[in-house]
Amino acid sequence: MWGKKQKRKTTRIDTLVGQHTVINGDMKFTGGLHVEGVIMGNVYAIDDDGTSMLQLSDHGRIEGEVKVPYVVLNGEVRGDVHSSAHVELLSKSQITGNVYYSLIEMAIGAEVNGKLVHTTPSVHTASSTADAFDLPEHDT
Repeated sequence: MWGKKQKRKTTRIDTLVGQHTVINGDMKFTGGLHVEGVIMGNVYAIDDDGTSMLQLSDHGRIEGEVKVPYVVLNGEVRGDVHSSAHVELLSKSQITGNVYYSLIEMAIGAEVNGKLVHTTPSVHTASSTADAFDLPEHDT
Protein backbone atom coordinates (compact mmCIF):
# COMPACT_ATOMS: atom_id res chain seq x y z
CA MET A 1 0.00 0.00 0.00
CA TRP A 2 2.80 2.44 0.84
CA GLY A 3 5.11 1.35 -1.92
CA LYS A 4 7.11 -1.63 -2.98
CA LYS A 5 7.81 -4.24 -0.37
CA GLN A 6 11.48 -4.77 0.17
CA LYS A 7 12.66 -8.27 -0.65
CA ARG A 8 14.18 -10.09 2.29
CA LYS A 9 17.35 -12.10 1.97
CA THR A 10 16.52 -15.79 1.99
CA THR A 11 19.41 -18.18 2.34
CA ARG A 12 19.03 -21.82 3.09
CA ILE A 13 20.67 -23.07 6.25
CA ASP A 14 23.76 -25.11 5.38
CA THR A 15 25.22 -25.32 8.89
CA LEU A 16 23.50 -25.70 12.26
CA VAL A 17 25.13 -25.30 15.66
CA GLY A 18 22.71 -27.03 18.04
CA GLN A 19 21.53 -25.69 21.38
CA HIS A 20 23.76 -27.99 23.46
CA THR A 21 26.87 -27.48 21.31
CA VAL A 22 29.92 -25.40 22.25
CA ILE A 23 32.54 -24.61 19.61
CA ASN A 24 35.93 -23.33 20.79
CA GLY A 25 37.74 -21.56 17.95
CA ASP A 26 37.02 -19.45 14.90
CA MET A 27 34.29 -20.52 12.51
CA LYS A 28 34.46 -19.81 8.77
CA PHE A 29 31.47 -20.66 6.58
CA THR A 30 29.61 -20.05 3.36
CA GLY A 31 25.86 -20.09 2.79
CA GLY A 32 23.59 -20.05 5.82
CA LEU A 33 24.65 -20.60 9.44
CA HIS A 34 22.09 -20.99 12.24
CA VAL A 35 23.45 -20.88 15.79
CA GLU A 36 21.49 -22.08 18.81
CA GLY A 37 24.55 -23.06 20.84
CA VAL A 38 27.74 -21.23 21.81
CA ILE A 39 30.70 -20.22 19.63
CA MET A 40 33.76 -19.14 21.60
CA GLY A 41 35.62 -17.51 18.71
CA ASN A 42 35.19 -15.31 15.67
CA VAL A 43 32.60 -16.04 12.98
CA TYR A 44 33.51 -15.20 9.37
CA ALA A 45 31.68 -15.61 6.07
CA ILE A 46 34.14 -16.56 3.34
CA ASP A 47 31.94 -16.59 0.24
CA ASP A 48 32.86 -14.75 -2.92
CA ASP A 49 29.42 -13.37 -3.73
CA GLY A 50 28.50 -11.78 -0.37
CA THR A 51 25.29 -13.77 0.16
CA SER A 52 26.15 -15.62 3.38
CA MET A 53 23.81 -15.23 6.32
CA LEU A 54 24.14 -15.75 10.07
CA GLN A 55 21.07 -16.38 12.20
CA LEU A 56 21.60 -16.36 15.97
CA SER A 57 18.66 -17.70 17.98
CA ASP A 58 17.60 -16.37 21.36
CA HIS A 59 19.43 -19.33 22.97
CA GLY A 60 22.62 -18.71 20.98
CA ARG A 61 25.78 -16.87 22.02
CA ILE A 62 28.91 -15.79 20.16
CA GLU A 63 31.96 -14.62 22.06
CA GLY A 64 34.05 -13.07 19.33
CA GLU A 65 33.93 -10.88 16.27
CA VAL A 66 31.29 -11.42 13.57
CA LYS A 67 31.98 -10.55 9.91
CA VAL A 68 29.04 -11.68 7.78
CA PRO A 69 27.15 -9.81 5.01
CA TYR A 70 23.63 -10.66 6.29
CA VAL A 71 23.11 -10.94 10.06
CA VAL A 72 19.92 -11.72 12.01
CA LEU A 73 20.52 -11.68 15.77
CA ASN A 74 18.21 -12.65 18.60
CA GLY A 75 20.84 -13.90 21.04
CA GLU A 76 24.00 -12.57 22.65
CA VAL A 77 27.17 -11.38 20.91
CA ARG A 78 30.23 -10.31 22.88
CA GLY A 79 32.34 -8.68 20.20
CA ASP A 80 32.05 -6.37 17.22
CA VAL A 81 29.55 -7.14 14.45
CA HIS A 82 30.54 -6.21 10.87
CA SER A 83 27.92 -6.50 8.14
CA SER A 84 28.48 -5.39 4.56
CA ALA A 85 24.80 -5.72 3.66
CA HIS A 86 22.09 -6.00 6.36
CA VAL A 87 21.84 -6.36 10.14
CA GLU A 88 18.57 -7.26 11.84
CA LEU A 89 18.47 -7.04 15.63
CA LEU A 90 15.45 -8.83 17.05
CA SER A 91 13.87 -8.10 20.43
CA LYS A 92 16.08 -10.43 22.53
CA SER A 93 19.41 -9.51 20.92
CA GLN A 94 22.20 -8.28 23.19
CA ILE A 95 25.41 -7.00 21.65
CA THR A 96 28.39 -5.94 23.73
CA GLY A 97 30.56 -4.32 21.09
CA ASN A 98 30.28 -2.05 18.09
CA VAL A 99 27.93 -2.74 15.18
CA TYR A 100 29.21 -1.77 11.71
CA TYR A 101 26.34 -1.81 9.22
CA SER A 102 25.17 -0.64 5.84
CA LEU A 103 21.47 -1.23 6.58
CA ILE A 104 20.08 -1.98 10.04
CA GLU A 105 16.71 -2.95 11.52
CA MET A 106 16.17 -2.92 15.27
CA ALA A 107 13.19 -4.26 17.17
CA ILE A 108 12.01 -2.85 20.48
CA GLY A 109 14.04 -4.54 23.20
CA ALA A 110 17.23 -5.00 21.17
CA GLU A 111 20.27 -3.94 23.17
CA VAL A 112 23.59 -2.61 21.86
CA ASN A 113 26.30 -1.75 24.37
CA GLY A 114 28.69 -0.08 21.96
CA LYS A 115 28.60 2.16 18.92
CA LEU A 116 26.38 1.91 15.86
CA VAL A 117 28.64 2.80 12.93
CA HIS A 118 27.15 3.31 9.48
CA THR A 119 29.38 2.21 6.61
CA THR A 120 28.90 2.55 2.88
CA PRO A 121 27.55 -0.53 1.10
CA SER A 122 30.31 -2.65 -0.33
CA VAL A 123 30.19 -3.50 -4.00
CA HIS A 124 30.85 -7.19 -4.61
CA THR A 125 32.72 -7.22 -7.86
CA ALA A 126 35.86 -9.29 -8.30
CA SER A 127 36.86 -9.06 -4.66
CA SER A 128 35.67 -11.62 -2.15
CA THR A 129 34.13 -11.09 1.25
CA ALA A 130 37.45 -12.19 2.73
CA ASP A 131 39.14 -9.30 0.89
CA ALA A 132 36.42 -6.82 1.92
CA PHE A 133 36.89 -7.72 5.57
CA ASP A 134 40.70 -8.18 5.41
CA LEU A 135 40.41 -11.84 6.37
CA PRO A 136 43.20 -14.33 5.86
CA GLU A 137 42.80 -16.50 2.77
CA HIS A 138 41.34 -19.97 3.41
CA ASP A 139 42.59 -23.29 2.13
CA THR A 140 40.52 -25.05 -0.50
